[in-house]
Amino acid sequence: MLVLVAPGQGAQTPGFLTPWLELPGAADRIAAWSDAIGLDLAHYGTKADADEIRDTAVAQPLLVAAGLLSAAALGDVSPGVVAGHSVGEFTAAAFAGVLDDVAALRLVRTRGRAMAEAAAITATGMSALLGGDPEVTVPHLQKLGLTAANVNGAGQIVAAGTLEQLAALEADKPEGVRRVVALKVAGAFHTHHMAPAVATLEEAAKELSPAAPVTRYVSNKDGQVVTDGAEVVARLVGQVANPVRWDLCMETFQELGATALIEVCPGGTLTGIAKRALPGVATVALKTPDDLDAARTLIAEHAAV
Repeated sequence: MLVLVAPGQGAQTPGFLTPWLELPGAADRIAAWSDAIGLDLAHYGTKADADEIRDTAVAQPLLVAAGLLSAAALGDVSPGVVAGHSVGEFTAAAFAGVLDDVAALRLVRTRGRAMAEAAAITATGMSALLGGDPEVTVPHLQKLGLTAANVNGAGQIVAAGTLEQLAALEADKPEGVRRVVALKVAGAFHTHHMAPAVATLEEAAKELSPAAPVTRYVSNKDGQVVTDGAEVVARLVGQVANPVRWDLCMETFQELGATALIEVCPGGTLTGIAKRALPGVATVALKTPDDLDAARTLIAEHAAV
């Protein structure tokens, strides 16, 4: 059984979209999406520097567009499950047919802007903790005033809070944590700092007509399969200010019988976690079009509804 997943913010790197735009029809598709959301996706995906694509308002629609573009390049795919990490949930919602591509991109464009505005209120950020025991790490973060914003499994937790709180974490790591790595994001996402963005998204979501998922959609909120389109959208909205439980998503993949996992562009982060947390599950990360053949082989061997 094949799982198709989409990465979250921080996975982007300068120029990562360049080779994908060389595929037939890709440049036209990106141009149409750019017109629909008022953002030059081709420019940001090929020519912009790291600081430009770190901007939340840019990074989020760029990541969703890249995920949709790379998935389309795979051809006919019949995953048994779809899911996304944080903003990748919007990509997954399009994979599942809850939203069409343009609706997903327009909503995520609103999300990116709203989260950027919320992040500008207070200087905040996120840092990944490598190693440690969640039962020890989470209380330690709470003691420092930080939130365990992403519980990713395989020994990785992402802390979020003010820059002062994150500096205190660097100086006072939880027992067992080997490293604290600052992430390429511009705010404390999935915490109370993002509450203003939730209200903005709620208004935007009222204009949508979500469809029921045609593929099992696993939610970041609790790792559960969501079968109602309106509920998927409600969770997309609320998740902005609540922790991502990717560990629970992976538990669900296992329970549903996952045998293979493909991570769409810019892949790498979620397959890396899966290799540690889902032993025996074959993985392919779509980083460039050179990875498409390996992914198609995996699809032929594992795809089933």
